Amino acid sequence: MADAGVEVVYAVGNRDPWHLDYVASEIGAILVRDVWRARRAGHALYIAHGDQQEPAGWLASRLKPLLRVPLMARLYRMSLPGDAGYGLMRWVSTRFGSDGVPRPRAAAALAAVARTTLAATDADLVAFGHVHATALETTPNGAYLNPGYWFGDRTFATLDAAGPSLWRWRDGAAEPLQIAAPAAAARTAPALS
Repeated sequence: MADAGVEVVYAVGNRDPWHLDYVASEIGAILVRDVWRARRAGHALYIAHGDQQEPAGWLASRLKPLLRVPLMARLYRMSLPGDAGYGLMRWVSTRFGSDGVPRPRAAAALAAVARTTLAATDADLVAFGHVHATALETTPNGAYLNPGYWFGDRTFATLDAAGPSLWRWRDGAAEPLQIAAPAAAARTAPALS
């Protein structure tokens, strides 16, 4: 997509800081480590992965900033062979994270942060990922969107002038999710190639 001139924005997630600048330098994507604010399709966007916005416990609140320091990523890459590093991250994910399984309390907390962000900023669309739970919620101040979990559920979101909508990729085609806003359900998904 980037080679074809499509703007690609990559929101760094809780498992992503370890690749440092690879996505930006090799693919040409805009790498977002915190929040990306932009205007697209007539909407003021506030987009982040969501792990830094999710309320965290004592240990996580101290570890998250430390793990995002580029020096930590370099030490991790230099200290562990690829398979050992991947194994460690899978173990940490299954022991302390969700490993792709939606966590309802975390999803509700992130949605609450989105509603607060919509009320406190000029954004009319807040999009977070992180909790792997599709969501499209309209509020008086705008919409909250979570595209869900592409690797597990093949869900994704689109945005056009009419607003955001949620889709699932199935059998080589995009189909609208039932959760999509009524105006969005009547639209067709963009062609992907």
